[in-house]
Amino acid sequence: MSETIEKALGDDRVAMTRRLAGDIADGWYVNLGVGMPTKVADMIDDGREVMFHSENGILGMGPTPAEDEIDPWLVNAGKKAVSLTPGAALFHHADSFAMIRGGHIDLCVLGGYEVAENGDLANWTTPSGDILPAVGGAMDLAVGAKRVWVLMQHTTRDGAAKLVRRCTYPLTAPAAVDRVYTELGTFAVTEEGFRVLTLADGVSLADVQARTDAPIHG
Repeated sequence: MSETIEKALGDDRVAMTRRLAGDIADGWYVNLGVGMPTKVADMIDDGREVMFHSENGILGMGPTPAEDEIDPWLVNAGKKAVSLTPGAALFHHADSFAMIRGGHIDLCVLGGYEVAENGDLANWTTPSGDILPAVGGAMDLAVGAKRVWVLMQHTTRDGAAKLVRRCTYPLTAPAAVDRVYTELGTFAVTEEGFRVLTLADGVSLADVQARTDAPIHG
């Protein structure tokens, strides 16, 4: 394994999160799932206009606050402390889900256990029983948002592929994913399967294919 691939396969979450944040269009209303996706808000450069939404009733979330600025009553859907941007709004979670189900969210960024080449998403539980099932709002977001991008490591800790021909874990939603961002690159979900949009520096198509169950199209 080359030094470049070893580095890419390391915990380079900042680079992949920053790559995704750079692809968000100004003016979009964006929901961030728990885990890595919450860090996307920290990667939006000053001067950009992106409105972050949380299903527990926030529109206008800002970056993670400094420890001395944390408000214990102000958290996102994952119970993590958040800040507010000027003009932010707080409302009932039923209104928040009406936004999601009404198709008013431009983009949802979710984590994933598996993504299939047809866009099926599995991100809420595994058959192992090690993870307590808690789907939260993921099912609504996966089918209600205009776009779904998945931010995840390319393989499991054991090296098993997470971009697969067919999901083996219980589905969150069928044919929902539009893009996948991993430490190795960015991949679009198309009618032909996974297609490379960008590769991380020093990573080749062969490197990606060796770590992917489904075919990767250049």
